[in-house]
Amino acid sequence: MAELTDLMAHLDWIDAQYDGMVADLIHLAAINSGSYNVAGLERMANELTRLFGPLGGQVRRVTLESIVRIGDDGESGTCELGPLLHMRKHPSAPLQVLLVGHMDTVFGTEHSFQRAKRISAKRLEGPGVADLKGGLLVMLKALECLERSPWAGRLGWEVVLNPDEELGSPGSAAHLSAAAKRNHLGLVYEPAMADGAFAAARKGSGNFTAFVQGRAAHAGREPQLGRNALRAAADFVIAIDNLNARRPGVTLNVGFVHGGGPVNIVPDRAVVRFNIRLSDPRDEAWIHSRLAAIGQEINARDGITLSLQGDFARKPKILDTVHRRLFDIVRGCGQALGLSMVWRDTGGCCDGNNLTAAGLPNIDTMGAIGGGLHSTDEYVELASLVERSRLSALLLLGLASGRLDAKPLRG
Repeated sequence: MAELTDLMAHLDWIDAQYDGMVADLIHLAAINSGSYNVAGLERMANELTRLFGPLGGQVRRVTLESIVRIGDDGESGTCELGPLLHMRKHPSAPLQVLLVGHMDTVFGTEHSFQRAKRISAKRLEGPGVADLKGGLLVMLKALECLERSPWAGRLGWEVVLNPDEELGSPGSAAHLSAAAKRNHLGLVYEPAMADGAFAAARKGSGNFTAFVQGRAAHAGREPQLGRNALRAAADFVIAIDNLNARRPGVTLNVGFVHGGGPVNIVPDRAVVRFNIRLSDPRDEAWIHSRLAAIGQEINARDGITLSLQGDFARKPKILDTVHRRLFDIVRGCGQALGLSMVWRDTGGCCDGNNLTAAGLPNIDTMGAIGGGLHSTDEYVELASLVERSRLSALLLLGLASGRLDAKPLRG
């Protein structure tokens, strides 16, 4: 885009930030911020407040309500969440942009993956280096670049950093929805795909837990008096797994089964956790009807009770004309920087789904490039920290300066 050429000089500052970004990322990765590690998430919030504070926006730490979770023993209990960080600056500017990222990772305090390390001159391996701590630094440098420019104040920005995205954002969903309604477009700093591609359409997702109650008995003396909860749970797992491939775009994955104890006792409890993905929102009704039918069959058995908790917290992100318009704007920025801009549908979901459901057009893979997500092989391409910061900064500068027209995105 020729109209962006005179903005390029403002991006040169970012190139000099590389060493500092790598050092900050290694430091952030060393802070365990597993979704259930409230103390670690508090520490992350402190560090991010220190990093983002010099931007001069209003910074608030929001306490989220605790969530209800069925434990491995089948008992319901409350689970505390870490704090949400909210920042805002220039709220009266004519154009408002929401930037979203998460502080939590899937690696708890008990996990062996706790530190980042260089595995080559170009790659850093570590917990959250791509998903999403690298993206937080990309967001930060883009905002710093904007605030250093002559157009600071012509674009308002709002930042939401949540502590529960890896859980499906149960505590922060309402805050994301409220923020979405205050802004014209959204940028979510989830990692790009390993080849640098951006996510286009995304599937919706629901997390569910089934609790099966049976009856304990002596497995040798009176087995006939028992009702085996593990057997009922196994039948339930088979039945829901058989729903795979029944509808286009609908997949089910059983990820956790727990129950039983000493083998001389008929097990009276079992817990099954599973995830469902779907491309078409209309398939939710079909899924619920099938789960109800399977549960009814299990509950018809003598001495067996199955209860189900969960729902679809994230709706499918379907590309409409407004999203395509936003893609075109970002693609133009990438092309001006000499980047290859590829978009690909994905079965993964993120807070971009939430923003879309709230009516906010958004690009949700603005973060660093990496791979091996949710595994001990997670890595980030270090050069992408600067590359993606330049892309976001050029987009923000283009919007703030009026070189890019965002009017068609939202009324």
